Amino acid sequence: MEPIEPSRRLPARSLDFWFDYTCPFAYLASTRVRELGAEMGVTPSYRPMLLGGVFRASGTPQNLAGTLSPSKASHNFADMKRWAARFGVPLTMPQAHPMRSVEALRATLATGVDPAVVDGFYEAYWVHNRDIANAEVIGEVVERAGHDRVAVLAKMASTEIKDDLRRRTEEAVSLGIFGAPTFIVDGEHLYWGQDRMTFVRGARPEHETEGVPTPRVAPEPVHERIIEVYWDFSSPFAYLGQSQIERLAAQASARVVWRPVLLGGLFRAVGSPTVPIATFSESKRRHVMLDLGRWAAYWGVPFRFPAKFPIRSVRALRVWLALPEEHRDAFRTAVFRSYWEEGRDIEVDAVLAECIGDESVAKAAFAAADSDAVKEGLRAETEAAAARGVFGVPTFVVGDELYWGQDRLELALEALTGA
Repeated sequence: MEPIEPSRRLPARSLDFWFDYTCPFAYLASTRVRELGAEMGVTPSYRPMLLGGVFRASGTPQNLAGTLSPSKASHNFADMKRWAARFGVPLTMPQAHPMRSVEALRATLATGVDPAVVDGFYEAYWVHNRDIANAEVIGEVVERAGHDRVAVLAKMASTEIKDDLRRRTEEAVSLGIFGAPTFIVDGEHLYWGQDRMTFVRGARPEHETEGVPTPRVAPEPVHERIIEVYWDFSSPFAYLGQSQIERLAAQASARVVWRPVLLGGLFRAVGSPTVPIATFSESKRRHVMLDLGRWAAYWGVPFRFPAKFPIRSVRALRVWLALPEEHRDAFRTAVFRSYWEEGRDIEVDAVLAECIGDESVAKAAFAAADSDAVKEGLRAETEAAAARGVFGVPTFVVGDELYWGQDRLELALEALTGA
């Protein structure tokens, strides 16, 4: 077995699954966690925590979904549905979401954290939309799992159980957990999200080459397949995504349409912070940096976070628009590499000229980049992206469906091929 991360020991010795019932993505993860453990050769340890307590400790709003822009909220809802379909499980958003989970978590502890009870509460919340704070619902769930409802209802009200949930939540915070679901492997390697199970497994899948999934390509299309990519040089996620998209698109017999956006302008248009990572809790920032390195290792691409960040990418984007079509691909790749592999300052014309490689072409592009037409072109691209529902980069568009993030490439590819 070849590990994705050099720091991982294979096979794993332990797998902790941290969860709360109020998170739909934790529900999705719960439907696969035992299978995941079997693949890793370990028995998952279920670790309940009160997500509200974790949020308070990290300064995260209690109703996090309520703070999202409409476009991001819409995307995340669609993303949740896509993952449910991918996992082959039912999922219905309760009208009263988020509902209290503290009573159900205490009942779970009162049963010794029985996985059957965990499954029962998730089903009650995310399939049947029942109030899991209701004593009758709690009694039904634990009884169906083989426990005495009267005994559980009595025990969950004890100081011992209440203190246990509080301690577990404090432990989660001390481990650097900031959301659910969170997996911790061997007591030290933390992974957030149901979409990081490949990293949780730790071993590079044998059927993949350089970490890139082999597309399940449908028969040759009757109509041309097109995947649109919204991007900006200033995003590490866009850098990672662009390193793979051309190859994946070629395997799917698809054409890539590159759509540059000025990310700062896009953020202003949708009401997002100019530098979102600066608003994250320390534990989430730390995880994001680890996650970037994991994706780079998984895909086998060089990556070094630059000393100068954030950076103004407007000049480089305008130059890209000003270049003749035949020079754009090479320039885009070179600028991404200059910044995200070599840490060079892409605000400087001399660096951009090197990325172009032809002095006369560079001179003409620099002159054109200052024109009102090019400036308006970039502004129009950014405004059109916001109007379409784009709120970050990279965003891949297949038909009318948006897929945000380098970690959604495979979902976009499946939509593209109908696989």
